[in-house]
Amino acid sequence: MVTVCGGYNRQFAILPTHPVSRSRWLFFGYPPMRFWLLDRICSFEPDTELTAVKNVSLAEEYLADHFPDFPVLPGVFMLEAATQASAWLVRLSEDFAHSIVVLHEARAVKYADFVTPGHTLHMRVEQQKSDDRLVHFRFVGEVEGRSYVSGRLVLERYNLADTDPEQAGLDARMIAHQRSTAAILTRGIDTVATTL
Repeated sequence: MVTVCGGYNRQFAILPTHPVSRSRWLFFGYPPMRFWLLDRICSFEPDTELTAVKNVSLAEEYLADHFPDFPVLPGVFMLEAATQASAWLVRLSEDFAHSIVVLHEARAVKYADFVTPGHTLHMRVEQQKSDDRLVHFRFVGEVEGRSYVSGRLVLERYNLADTDPEQAGLDARMIAHQRSTAAILTRGIDTVATTL
């Protein structure tokens, strides 16, 4: 089974929907989300809270289409920033125990205003509860102290080897890549409660 994705002025790609195939595409150069929506993780408290920032620049290519006369950070990217922040809280809290951390559900998402170039979106995610596979969060994205987006997320986490032991090597490579990305995003903050 495959999913066709693409958009205005973009190349179309056919992405497999089977988790193992999709993860291979993700790891080997065909990510379903090609934008990093966090520039830096500012603070982190395991299993509790993470704060991060997204700086919006007029140079970002998606702003050419969204919208030429009134460029704003797309709402779906604001939601993706919350998802990425939540995923980093899971990874850092669990010392990268799972190679896959994905959005399972978004609830009660409210958009209050547009984030325009030159502004910084401050994303704060708070972990509400967790079980063997799902983690629940509440999030708020603020600009200059005002809420621009808020809601609740449920993320799912697992390893490919959970269903196919032959994928353990791919899990290990993906986790190694995530660790190196975390070093860039955290820029040296400890994996204990800290603030930059």
